[in-house]
Amino acid sequence: DEKSGLLKDIDWADSLKISPLIYRSSILVNAHNLSVYYDEQRLFGNISFQIQQGERIAVTGKNGCGKSTLLKLICGKNIKSSGVLDIGSNLKISYVSQDTSSLRGTLSDYAENRGIDESLFKTILRKLGFERIQFEKPMQYFSGGQKKKVLLAASLSESAHLYVWDEPLNFID
Repeated sequence: DEKSGLLKDIDWADSLKISPLIYRSSILVNAHNLSVYYDEQRLFGNISFQIQQGERIAVTGKNGCGKSTLLKLICGKNIKSSGVLDIGSNLKISYVSQDTSSLRGTLSDYAENRGIDESLFKTILRKLGFERIQFEKPMQYFSGGQKKKVLLAASLSESAHLYVWDEPLNFID
């Protein structure tokens, strides 16, 4: 009994939960005959889809086929496209980019600049395996996986109708 009390369950993990805001319509995004272009080259064309409340969707395909470009378009970035893309008015989207290179400064400054609750943000980071000592280090010195966890924790700290995560497990051990 004494020895078993010394054992630790290292596979145990805190749970994380997304609680999206309720939108006034069941349809968040509606695309019809959508084509997307990069420079003058068409990445894909004539696709139609809907994103409805409560759905969990994965966009799959080969590298360079336009997955990230489509996600950016849904998030309101100015991307050359044709066809119809209706995004619900006043739809709040929380976006996690593939690119983490812009992360600089402290976690506290990042939380303040992003307008998220710092305590909640750091609690989620701890649940994602961050050691408290990391909280004081500049983010530019974080590993790729740590930077991705910062973006995910920030997204989980936000209230949104739609969560769009571009390759959320890149660099994460």
